Amino acid sequence: MSKIVKFYEFGEPDVLKLEEEPLRQPQAGEVRIKVQALGLNRAEVLYRTNAYTEQARFPSRIGYEAAGIVDAVGEGVTEFQVGDRVSTIPGFSLNQYGVAGEMAVVPTLHVAKYPESFSPEEGASLWMQYLTAYGGLIKFGNLKQGDVVAITAASSSVGIATIQMVNDAGGTSIAITRKADKREGLIQAGAKYAIVTDEEDMAERVNAIANGKGADIVFDPVSGPYLEKLADIVAPEGLIVEYGWFAEGVPVFPVVPAIVKGFRVQGFHLGFHVIAHPERLKAGIDYINQRLQTGIFRPLIAEKRFTLDQIVDAYRYMESNEQMGKIVVVV
Repeated sequence: MSKIVKFYEFGEPDVLKLEEEPLRQPQAGEVRIKVQALGLNRAEVLYRTNAYTEQARFPSRIGYEAAGIVDAVGEGVTEFQVGDRVSTIPGFSLNQYGVAGEMAVVPTLHVAKYPESFSPEEGASLWMQYLTAYGGLIKFGNLKQGDVVAITAASSSVGIATIQMVNDAGGTSIAITRKADKREGLIQAGAKYAIVTDEEDMAERVNAIANGKGADIVFDPVSGPYLEKLADIVAPEGLIVEYGWFAEGVPVFPVVPAIVKGFRVQGFHLGFHVIAHPERLKAGIDYINQRLQTGIFRPLIAEKRFTLDQIVDAYRYMESNEQMGKIVVVV
């Protein structure tokens, strides 16, 4: 028997229940992981509240990111063996493979080894953030030296990873946040500039930093009506990457600014690219691992930690938007 997290109805974090169920044996192409740490992300909140690309079938598991030790492998699995230290790559169906619990079974496509020098907490804080940044910035954005990149929701784990990736490429990272108390933390995390939208005019500040031309790339998980504001800060023939939809309201495509400036809006969903383009996934993992090994990339973990029996509190904390970096649950 092992403890797992399930929910039986949509709603607030309180719907999550910690239950016991028999161990599941991995099938062909799957591995079973003894979980040591979980990393939380916003997609799980959308899933739990029935606002995600996949609708939960009850009772449903939850959880995309886990790090631990392989303790069993399915038929035909040769790339992993019992004892390997691994972490999971999001993109699988949460109805089938949610990892929140003491044990998790996942397809090998969604598993990767992480550096031996990293703790399980760091291992659970890697792939969602760095692969999302890689897909949006490197694959679609062709990020290069000198590019100005505006990063909204910059205190999130993806935001921190994006700051590191922009800096590594020789670009100028502009972290955008609503809260003044996060400004200094973003600068310490490596942002060249930090803009607090509750106190400053975002478009005015971005354009001043970018010598009047705007940001070459805008990296955004907010979407909704906020997309119209982003049209004011993107450079002519620049790129807005949308990798989330956290704002309430329907996005209104800014047609006139897009015509005048000639900018593009590119959607990015990690799950699609993991499944549809395994060659991109391998390239992304190699790119990220090289920089993890040398210390150029390092995940920032939120100061407040949780245990598995505090999973409800952990998601409440995420939804408070108080954290800086990745929220981790120790199992």
